[in-house]
Amino acid sequence: MSGAIKITIFDKEYMVACPEGEETALKASARHLSEKMKEIRSAGKVVGMDRIAVMAGLNIAHEAIELGVGTASGPSSPVGTRLKKLNTRVEKTLAKYRQSELN
Repeated sequence: MSGAIKITIFDKEYMVACPEGEETALKASARHLSEKMKEIRSAGKVVGMDRIAVMAGLNIAHEAIELGVGTASGPSSPVGTRLKKLNTRVEKTLAKYRQSELN
């Protein structure tokens, strides 16, 4: 069974679907992404939430690959698969956020 939990990314709150038992991992992932986005923003070289999110995602993906979690062609472990699923959730949430800002 799954439910929705509230997470905060880059000072914005989102309700995200989450399988039972994955709440802690999802919240930790959201904190990690938010921290990376804030680091990029504070460096001052990237402007705009979309670009900051993309750069943070690339940095996190690079870290995962460096740790052997996955390769450029796809995840090679259960952790890589989990990261891919979490990344998909984050992408969907950001797409909804972007759409709501356009309306």
